[in-house]
Amino acid sequence: MHSRRISTCQGPVTRRESWTVAVDGCAPYAVSPLSLGSTIHTQERSCPALVPSRQVYMDYNATTPLEPEVIQAVTEAMREAWGNPSSAYPAGRKAKDIINAARENLAKMIGGKPQDIIFTSGGTESNNLVIHSVVKHFHEIHTSKGDAAESHSPAEGAMPHFITCTVEHDSIRLPLEHLAKEHVAAVTFVPVSKVNGQAEVDDILAAVRPTTCLVTIMLANNETGVIMPVPEISQRVRALNQRRATAGLPLILLHTDAAQALGKRRVDVEDLGVDFLTIVGHKFYGPRIGALYVRGLSELTPLYPMLFGGGQERNFRPGTENTPMIAGLGKAAELVAENCEAYEAHMRDVRDYLEERLLAEFGKKRIHLNSQFPGSERLPNTCNFSIRGPQLQGHLVLAQCRMLLASVGAACHSDLGDRPSPVLLSCGIPFDVARNALRLSVGRSTTRADVELVVQDLKQAVAQLEGQA
Repeated sequence: MHSRRISTCQGPVTRRESWTVAVDGCAPYAVSPLSLGSTIHTQERSCPALVPSRQVYMDYNATTPLEPEVIQAVTEAMREAWGNPSSAYPAGRKAKDIINAARENLAKMIGGKPQDIIFTSGGTESNNLVIHSVVKHFHEIHTSKGDAAESHSPAEGAMPHFITCTVEHDSIRLPLEHLAKEHVAAVTFVPVSKVNGQAEVDDILAAVRPTTCLVTIMLANNETGVIMPVPEISQRVRALNQRRATAGLPLILLHTDAAQALGKRRVDVEDLGVDFLTIVGHKFYGPRIGALYVRGLSELTPLYPMLFGGGQERNFRPGTENTPMIAGLGKAAELVAENCEAYEAHMRDVRDYLEERLLAEFGKKRIHLNSQFPGSERLPNTCNFSIRGPQLQGHLVLAQCRMLLASVGAACHSDLGDRPSPVLLSCGIPFDVARNALRLSVGRSTTRADVELVVQDLKQAVAQLEGQA
């Protein structure tokens, strides 16, 4: 077996403790959890199988590290608030207070009310909970005998109808496809525009049926960064609902998955006009749990539990609360509420500089910016681009990179190999261009110096691949 010796390293690692590791005669190298900074500095060494001398993380749309304040909140809760939040003794009351404070911080981050926040295990659960609730509500309310008697109401036994778009996250797409396959619901997948990368409001409204009960459109796409026109959709749906109420038809609810937008731009549920909003902690430097905003929970907007047990989260999401992770989520939300504009400005500056440097080094004829659509806003941190060339498929370029840590698209689609992203194809990106795509997403600590390293790393990777041809 290989023997390892670990001792203190003298060389610096960006704002993190480091260790020196020696393996079977290879030169020592430093290892560090990639959490607080975007770069890792390591000692020069001759063992090619080990991590390179410096790495630059640019995959913040996949996940983010925990902020130091978040780590502190989690560890303090572990030490001081270990009691059951339902218990009356001090440790339990402390846990309950932490949960309530976190709920208030989440509400402040999105401009909502604390009583409209439910904690979940993450975005996948939140999205599934919305879909589950809407199906239950449709069958329990809108196909009752009283409704069926109305002249324009859906016939008894009718299926609920959902409208979404073709570039949604799998935690929306797959549950809806499953319901359609099981003949539990009907689903319309509206294509995004090949001009602006958005789900068009008119196309969504044109898909409405008498049995339509939910429109679910993500707030920002995880691959292109394109911001969807959720406020416009909300305005049109609300106007339509007034006419549907008069006709005795079910009201259409609106959900948005805000996983990619939170922490990168200001999000306000009142401006958006949504009934449900999904919150994902690990996308804004928080722990890997989530939450769901439900406007006027149970009074205005229906929510039905998927789990049954204790009375936690007002019976909507039973199970003893994960106090430390909720504490961390609350702290992450507090940081976003206080600093969002500064985060956004910094990330936009670095992202724009990255695109400038790519065009300068490779030329406008070789670089195709896949995330720039005329007339569409996009996330301030996301740069999806392709380097043109027959040997330059995205996964091959990344494999040759010595420093860059990034992806070719969504983390949940990392098994695509050399197949192009379905999202990019849906947006009208040509097949040979989409196959070469790289998604670089910068973070709060990414610098222009990191950009310079990445551009040079890409240049050497391209030279290697074209030299092998």
